[in-house]
Amino acid sequence: MEIISSYNLIIEVSVIIILSFLFNGISKKTNIPAVLLLIGLGIGLQYILKSYTSETMDFFPILEVLGIVGLIMIVLEAALELELKRDKLIPILKSLGIALIGLLASTWAAAYILYYYIPEMTWESAWLYATPLSILSSAIIIPSVIGLKSKKREFHIYESTFSDILGIMLFYFLSGKFSPAEDTGLVGFGGNFLLTVAISIVASYSIILIFQNIKSQVKLFLLIAVLLLLYAVGKKMHLSSLIIILIFGLVIANMRLFFQGKLARWVNFEKAHHIYHELHIITAETAFVVRTFFFVIFGLTIAITSLFSFEVAMISTLLILSIYAIRFVLLLIFEGKDILPQVFIAPRGLITVLLFYAIPVEAQIASFEPGILLFVIIGTSLIMTFAMIYEKRRSSKAFQIAESRGVGSVKWKVPSVLEEKSE
Repeated sequence: MEIISSYNLIIEVSVIIILSFLFNGISKKTNIPAVLLLIGLGIGLQYILKSYTSETMDFFPILEVLGIVGLIMIVLEAALELELKRDKLIPILKSLGIALIGLLASTWAAAYILYYYIPEMTWESAWLYATPLSILSSAIIIPSVIGLKSKKREFHIYESTFSDILGIMLFYFLSGKFSPAEDTGLVGFGGNFLLTVAISIVASYSIILIFQNIKSQVKLFLLIAVLLLLYAVGKKMHLSSLIIILIFGLVIANMRLFFQGKLARWVNFEKAHHIYHELHIITAETAFVVRTFFFVIFGLTIAITSLFSFEVAMISTLLILSIYAIRFVLLLIFEGKDILPQVFIAPRGLITVLLFYAIPVEAQIASFEPGILLFVIIGTSLIMTFAMIYEKRRSSKAFQIAESRGVGSVKWKVPSVLEEKSE
């Protein structure tokens, strides 16, 4: 039977998208991250493929492209929901501080564990391997926290987005140490960051001013193509390209803040807001499709047998314990006692996988087991699942108590960032 043919591919792609949609529904009812179900689907397909053919397919090029596009869409989707107001400044700065300190502390702890337990692992390589394992997955977090209270939900959106960007910057800064031609040092890295911010601001203003005057109805994929082009060219220039995507999203989502005074005369806010609204929809849809195929293909590529290794289980367990110990201390300091379920919402996902495959050859350690990656992703996702189920039951219990005390007029509603903006 020919698996890869035109009609078979159409059937396979369609079935995967339909299943992913169903997984999202299951995720909302059970709090099991859809990502785990997608990885499980990929693992199942891996065994089905083996039963039909003995040939091994190289999925890495597809996985890499899907990961990059997915990363861009996820960060853009998150940025489009970030509302910049004076009363949001403290939560944003607090989230940034927690994301930065958490990333550095988790990377140091993970590097120490990997250096101590894995033969041949150098301290420099340990830091590089530890960085992807220390980055929060906004791809998992953002869809999962939709049911939390507004304050907690916004914290997770800010924190996971900052963790993505800071983690990627740290990874490429560390990987530059293994390539003298790309190693610009801390001063060069700072200059690179400032240059990226300057380009991002100019590009964001230019895109909005140009696209509001395009009369064609078919322009959203043109806009996405421009953003992908800016990201790819920025990467070729060794810039922190993800900042370009983040700043563009922030500018178009908060146009009245960025276009004030004389600049406001150049913008037709009604047209620009229409672009924002449509871009928000198409970004969410694209992120859904790309995320679906990324995790299914990841499931197709992993060796499930590596999970049953005692060494993999021991190292992964230590890594997971270090993640939550550091997170508990940080949230206790910054947030006080109300740290549930936030302390347990720290899954690893798309960026962890993407950066792991981007480790330069010079830094790769043959004795590192890729199963550690899968173990940590599954472990942190399951812990988040149990925490979200507990939180759901706790909220339900609080509602029942309120009703029993006669507070029947209380209306419980999941707040929406978009609804808040329309108000």
